[in-house]
Amino acid sequence: MQAPPRITVEAPVLRVGSGPSDYESLGNVVQSLRRPQGLHLTLLHIGILDDFAQDVQDWTKGITPAGDASRATVRWLRCLPGLAGFAGTSDRLIVLGGRISGLEVDVPQHVHDYQVSLVQGLRDLLDGLLVDNVDDFILGSPALGFRYPHWVPHVAVGRPPLRERGPWTIPPVTVDCGPSRIRNGQFLPAADKVPD
Repeated sequence: MQAPPRITVEAPVLRVGSGPSDYESLGNVVQSLRRPQGLHLTLLHIGILDDFAQDVQDWTKGITPAGDASRATVRWLRCLPGLAGFAGTSDRLIVLGGRISGLEVDVPQHVHDYQVSLVQGLRDLLDGLLVDNVDDFILGSPALGFRYPHWVPHVAVGRPPLRERGPWTIPPVTVDCGPSRIRNGQFLPAADKVPD
């Protein structure tokens, strides 16, 4: 049985550097280099919708049922404004949670502003769902999986060398990203069809 899809707001990576060889050269530092076709820069991670909704129900001690949380979250996601494509730069690899290596990306200020607006929108959503101590919930929700209070723009590219913590300096590369999208958005139910 296939695992439920994780929902994220992300910008797909269209190109790293000036051509395929620039990306492939990361294989000198990174193990199990990911295919370039699936690369993305995550702007906001929601996780598995049912798990997120259950986290809300548990946190509110049932005051907000999971079905209500799912419906509100689907409506919110479908109404999010989009972010146009943009270009960032990277000159170092960092280790992310779960032994994953990523390009740390320097993005334009408007991309930071957009990501801040997503987090504020998430806070407003949770407030409407009667979640108290919203920031504690965001950092504590297993579905959201926030490990750090501050967003570090990055593109996961593979696994770091064994027993090395990084970061590693690399020759500077441009990271071209397309317009934002909801990853696995096609699996979101219609808001009026979410079960109670």
